[in-house]
Amino acid sequence: MKNPARSSREIKKQTEVVQELKSEIERISKSDGRARSANSLVNPLENNNLNNFRDDRIKETGDEFRIESENEERSLNSSNAPYGALQPLLDNPEIEEIWINSPQRIFVAKNGKSELTNVVLTTTQLQAIMDRILMWCGRRIDLAHPFVDARLPDGSRLHISIPQITAEHWAINIRKHLMRGKTLRDLVELEVFDSQILDLLQSSVNQRKNLLVSGSTQAGKTTLLNALASAVPIGERIITIEEVFELKPRVPDCVAMQTRSASLDGVGEVSIRKLIKEALRMRPSRLIIGEIREAESLDLLIALNSGIPGMATIHANSARDAIRKLQTLPLLAGENITQDFITPTVAHAIDLVIHVGLDGLGTRRVLEICKVNDRCENSNIEMENLYLWKEDKYVSGLCD
Repeated sequence: MKNPARSSREIKKQTEVVQELKSEIERISKSDGRARSANSLVNPLENNNLNNFRDDRIKETGDEFRIESENEERSLNSSNAPYGALQPLLDNPEIEEIWINSPQRIFVAKNGKSELTNVVLTTTQLQAIMDRILMWCGRRIDLAHPFVDARLPDGSRLHISIPQITAEHWAINIRKHLMRGKTLRDLVELEVFDSQILDLLQSSVNQRKNLLVSGSTQAGKTTLLNALASAVPIGERIITIEEVFELKPRVPDCVAMQTRSASLDGVGEVSIRKLIKEALRMRPSRLIIGEIREAESLDLLIALNSGIPGMATIHANSARDAIRKLQTLPLLAGENITQDFITPTVAHAIDLVIHVGLDGLGTRRVLEICKVNDRCENSNIEMENLYLWKEDKYVSGLCD
């Protein structure tokens, strides 16, 4: 308890020391411009220096100041930690994604299910955390550029939208880079698929088949794509192309490339289409595209039909829907592309579609694997179902 008999001079002196302590902590935290670990704002040497600084000031003001100064230090350490009050959510290995609708409405996803957290921030606190993160990422956000899509230092993927695009508050998503299964065998152990499918996938990779991984958001597409890329035999050169770095295939010869947004002057943009064209000049043995969304699908199909095998992911509700979507997206290129050209091109280019999603129990699983036959009629591409997850086992049959 504070002593009410303290003189105004003592109170003024201790207030000055608190401000000095704040300044010293902020100086140390910003001295190298790097993100700090979750457990400590500063390294042991810096902590020692900070403690010495505090102790020197305590001698001047008395023991009563110790509790006050230590509380101040803890508060500042928490607020200056890499992600502030969000840090426990990012450190929790069970949390897959964090999204913020407002400073008072912060949600997480665990095992594919969402829940509201008890974390409550002020607008100022949230703004400070986001400003720090944007500085680390080398990105800026304003009314002229109201979106940010970036990769955090730990590999997590960040997306931000701001008012006036959003109604009132910043909308923030942080998709954590968990990658629990790094190899195909890891995914068998996680029960994503069984040993028979493991043999099929490894054989398809060895035979340089062109693979398309489909599924909804958070279905596990990127994890499976990464495991497939890691199964590529040693001696092959892989080029990965993504909007934001996420893939980390475990192969010795790999070049990773990502897109770049235009500068404030509207120059310097590097698109996936541009990266695919550049990758073809880099002696690739395989092209791995993180996700096909738009006109870049045309460039991928042309590359696959030129003899360079590859893999990609696509958002779709089934293997059949994935092929239908791939028949449509190239039309966005608007380069005298017709459906009569696209349909046989897709049939020639894609060998296997692997559809992933959540089963009836909410477990991530390969739900369907379809072989794409090199035959089509009236814009319909013939597909054969190799595996279909039905109730609690895999069965074979024709694709719907």
